[in-house]
Amino acid sequence: MEPKPGTAERWAFDLIHAETLQSKLSPTAPPADWESSPRALRVARPGRPPELLLANRSAKTPKPGALERTEARALLIHAFLHHEIQAAELMCWALLAFPETPREFRSGLLAITQDELRHARLYHEHLKTLGYDLVDFPVRDWFWERIPTCEQPEQFCALMGIGLEGANLDHATNFAARFRQAGDEAGALVQERIAREEVAHVRFALHWFETWTHGVDFDRWVQALPAPLTPVLFRGKPIDRNLRGAAGMTADFMDALAAFRAPLIRDRAAT
Repeated sequence: MEPKPGTAERWAFDLIHAETLQSKLSPTAPPADWESSPRALRVARPGRPPELLLANRSAKTPKPGALERTEARALLIHAFLHHEIQAAELMCWALLAFPETPREFRSGLLAITQDELRHARLYHEHLKTLGYDLVDFPVRDWFWERIPTCEQPEQFCALMGIGLEGANLDHATNFAARFRQAGDEAGALVQERIAREEVAHVRFALHWFETWTHGVDFDRWVQALPAPLTPVLFRGKPIDRNLRGAAGMTADFMDALAAFRAPLIRDRAAT
């Protein structure tokens, strides 16, 4: 059953299902009203503009020297842009999937959605300055292949907030340096700004994960990650200890993350 019109839940539902670039990137402001007795709703897939080409595999990350080419930088910015769109949609997914959680958590998801959309617009503007647009490269809905496997809100926080957004603190810093080296100062500044602003998103996830599991130690986080994912997927080289520390990660947690050795995925039979 679809959420009632005029509610935050319906706004989230409509954003996920939007099929135009305008309604996806720049929706109207969410309403202040919420459903009085919301039911859990697990959206299976998002709406996509018909002109957006979907891919089954992600493009390879350009090597450092390749970023001197405008097209290579545009390809990366395009990927980052689609990550932000998916992040916004999946905050809305969690808002709908876990109606039993405190209103404070769901309101926080709605606020983070606004940040993610603003970040997507920042990437979109830079993509256009490079001479490209969202429809010029295919996209892969990788986040959508993974996040809906979360059965509990603490799993969502572990995977989306601590995992994917935590890794972005590393990747944004690393790629900003590579963009700057390639002479794209504007692209570097966009990534550094987004990384700083996403510190609060990771802090939000850590707070709620601790609330529901009574701890944020590394082993507890690993156990909460839906199989077959492992921590190797959720870190850059090197990890950004300053930004992760500002988000609330302890030195012990970061040490364990940096030292972790395992495949990208783990055997489902072993979990």
